[in-house]
Amino acid sequence: MGKYFLKRLIQLAVVSFIISILVFLLVHLLPGDPTTVILGPNATPHNKAVLDAQLGLNKPLWEQYTTWLTAVFHGNLGYSYLNREPVTHIIATGYPIDLELIVISQLIAFAVAIPLALATSRRPNGTFDNVATTGTFGLLALPPFVVAPIMVAVFAVGLRWFPATGYVPISQNVATNLHDMILPSLAITAGSTAVYYRLLRSDLISTLQEDFITMARSKGLSPRRIMARHAFRPSTFSLLAAAGVTIGGLIAGTFIVEYLFALPGIGYSLVVAVNQRDYLVVQGITLVVAIAYVLVQFVVDFTFTVVDPRVARE
Repeated sequence: MGKYFLKRLIQLAVVSFIISILVFLLVHLLPGDPTTVILGPNATPHNKAVLDAQLGLNKPLWEQYTTWLTAVFHGNLGYSYLNREPVTHIIATGYPIDLELIVISQLIAFAVAIPLALATSRRPNGTFDNVATTGTFGLLALPPFVVAPIMVAVFAVGLRWFPATGYVPISQNVATNLHDMILPSLAITAGSTAVYYRLLRSDLISTLQEDFITMARSKGLSPRRIMARHAFRPSTFSLLAAAGVTIGGLIAGTFIVEYLFALPGIGYSLVVAVNQRDYLVVQGITLVVAIAYVLVQFVVDFTFTVVDPRVARE
């Protein structure tokens, strides 16, 4: 277990380093330049040259990268070109919203998918199973940017059950916060629910045909006990893998939903920064999001070793 953990930790460090290089290069390939953003389109060449020197943009690209990476290791992601706000502050104030969106959406997805899969896998190809499977297949075709406007039109504009935009921090009012977050969370839940249900249902059906399940039945164990103690755990590997990929994807997938619902998370800040050519903000947020995705995969891999220690031995 220790060697496996160390191996994954080294891989995490290497991948994070590669990500930092890619993020730095990709941001520098974006059109426009910081001096024009700061000084405006009418700036003189002399003023632009002076600002380039102040920002270190006249140095070779590799030197700019090492300077930036050194600052990152010291917890400094730079400052917004437009309002001089630290990028770390932008991320620190925005990430709780992204985290809350992901947690609520995944709780909803698991709360729907797991009981549904447990129920339908016991009687596959029955009427209820066919309806549930067809319904979840339809959910797969509904990305968040399609679901969100529909929900706003129906539940916010039409029925007026929920607000279309706005956000109250959970520290100020828990009830209002949850009320504001329901629609955005549901907008990113549909795909997750469908994926989790279909994977778990398929694995449960397969597991229930194994010899050890037949033996458990021969011992007179009830179907509920067989499902809870013998079938469910071996059937969760695909679910865990899908959860890791899905949660990692939601770190970036919340961006469009935040923008549509005007939630001041890091996704909203990134979209605004891209539109305003605020490159240090784009660079910092992209780096943090990419590394967060890798960390999620690391946690999922480690969870596999807890569920099944054979993974670490292999």
